[in-house]
Order: sequence, then C-alpha cells, then structure tokens
Amino acid sequence: MLTKRIIPCLDIKDGRTVKGTNFVNLRDAGDPVELAQRYAQEGADELVFLDITATVDNRKTLIDLVTRVAAVVDIPFTVGGGIGSIADVSALLQAGADKVSINSAAVRNPTLVDELSREFGSQCIVVAIDTRNVDGEEIVHTHGGRKPTDKPTIPWAKEVESRGAGEILLTSMDTDGTKAGFALDVTRILSEGLPIPVIASGGAGTMEHFKDVFTVGKADAALAASIFHFQEIEIPVLKHYLQSAGITMRL
Repeated sequence: MLTKRIIPCLDIKDGRTVKGTNFVNLRDAGDPVELAQRYAQEGADELVFLDITATVDNRKTLIDLVTRVAAVVDIPFTVGGGIGSIADVSALLQAGADKVSINSAAVRNPTLVDELSREFGSQCIVVAIDTRNVDGEEIVHTHGGRKPTDKPTIPWAKEVESRGAGEILLTSMDTDGTKAGFALDVTRILSEGLPIPVIASGGAGTMEHFKDVFTVGKADAALAASIFHFQEIEIPVLKHYLQSAGITMRL
C-alpha cells in the first residue's frame, strides 16, 4: 500500500500566513518561513504554499518567499497563486519549488495544463480545484473561490488529468475552515475515478477526520492549515495515530 501523506498548507497574503473560514474572515497565522521550517522538522511529508491574492504586483514577493522557504526545508513543496505561463513556472522552480499548483489559469485556458506538463513533466503539475456544492452538484470556483464557473467538478478533474495534471488538490469550500471534517463523498468519487493522486483539503478538525478521508474518502494525501499553524494537532502525534489505525505512514 502506498504511504499516505500529511501536507500543511501555508496560505500567503502580503507575505504572511493567513487562515480563514469558507475562504473569508482571514486572520494572521505567522511567518511562513518559520512555519515551513517547523513543519519540515516535525515530519510533514510535503508543504503547499498558496499566494491567495497573487497579482503581478506581488510576484516578486512570492519569488523571494519561495527562495527563503526552499532554503529551510528538505521536503517537496508546491507553490501556487497567479501562475499563468511557462515563464512563471520556470521562475518558481528555479527559486526552489518542486511542484506548482494552477487553478484559475487552467479554467481560463485548459491547454495550459498540456503545455506545462509537456515542458516540466506531469509530476510537477498540480491542478487545484476549489469546489462548492450548488443545488446538489459540485461546481468549480475560481479567483480564490469567489467566482463560480459553469464547470462541474468531476468532469473537470478528469479533463485536467487527461491533459497531463500529475495530482489534484481538491478543496471543498463548504468545509474549508469549519473543522467539521473533509468532504468525503466528492473526494472518494475523484480518488476512485482518477489514476493520479488526490489531495483532500478543507475541513480537518480532528485526527479522526484524517482517518476518515484516507479510509472512506480514499484520498492519497490530506492537507490542513489552521490546526497545524496553531498546534491544535501535532504532526508526529497525528502520524502515529494514523499508523496505529492501520494507515501506512512515513514516520
């Protein structure tokens, strides 16, 4: 059985780590470089770093932060936010990122997924999908979750996989920040229906939620933010709990 991964997420705004609920009401959660270093030392399997309000204006800050984070971690880390071209990806990889995450740009121009996976290899292209249940159907949202699209989530995930995405980062906007548990149904449908790994995001509040997303949701990895930032759950304790529940972890 493949090892399941625990991935802390650093949502970055104006150079600081922030955390909200349902994508709003952001509060400060600390210095991203210090948090990244702590997570690497605690045994996180990977890191995800998302510039949630990325624009051309703060691209320089993002590159600088990526360089500083890369200098203090020895685990794979994925960077997302405002990426829209081969040049953007090249700059981030040169700054020390291992993978990139694209979201709004892929929806706007799906062939970007093909181009990036051809240029850099699918193993470094993560397509992030922010999904919300609208009238009983999971629908893709963009622009940090602010803008609904006309794309149903499940067909979109299958399309980006066929275009060369190496992983899907699935965030449920309905559960994000609620600490009420991951969105297990949509996670399971994607995990069982796709040949690439699915990272579940949104809703982690207890260690049992992680167990559920791996066993019921069939996710390959689970991502969380505030419970790690504020040390409500410690990564080594979580991993030992999951291992004792029969889930294969890298300890």
